[in-house]
Amino acid sequence: MATVSWVTGCLTALLETTFALQTPLCGNLIDHFTCEILAVLKLACTSSLLVDVIMLVVSILLLPIPMLLICISYVFILSTILRISSAEGRHKAFSTCGAHLTVVILYYGAALSMYLKPSSSNSQEIDKIISLLYGVLTPMLNPIIYSLRNKEVKDAMKKLLGRILLPPTHESL
Repeated sequence: MATVSWVTGCLTALLETTFALQTPLCGNLIDHFTCEILAVLKLACTSSLLVDVIMLVVSILLLPIPMLLICISYVFILSTILRISSAEGRHKAFSTCGAHLTVVILYYGAALSMYLKPSSSNSQEIDKIISLLYGVLTPMLNPIIYSLRNKEVKDAMKKLLGRILLPPTHESL
C-alpha cells in the first residue's frame, strides 16, 4: 500500500507538472508561500483548461477515495471499539482514534477545499492560509497529538504548564 501511495503521488505530480510547464506563463512571480501548481497556473497567459481538467479528475480520484476508505475503516474500528467490555478500554481506544481522526479531517478538509473549489471563488490570501493548514499545521500537529498519548509526556507537559502558569512565590523559595 505504501508503494502504491508513493508511486501514485510521484506520477500525479509528474503528470500535472509536465502539463503545467507546457502552458505559457505571463510572469515569474508566484504570490504564494510555495511553488504550488495552482499558484503557477494563475500565471498562465492562455487557457489552462486541459491542466485544470486533469487536476480536477486527479483530485476527484486521489482525495475523496482515500478519505472514503479511511471513513469505512473507521466504521469497522468503531464497531470493534463498541464491543470492548471495559469502559477504560473503550475510552482509551476512542481517545486514540479521535486524535487520528482530527488530523485526517484537518488534512483532507483543507485539501478538498483547496483543490475541488470552483475557480470563480479564487482568493490568493485564502489559498495561502489553506495551504498552510494542510502543508504546515497538520504535519506539526501529528507529533504533538501522538506524543500527548504518552503518559510521561503528559506529566512533563502538566509540570511545565504548572511552572509557567503558577510561578513559585518568594515565600515558597
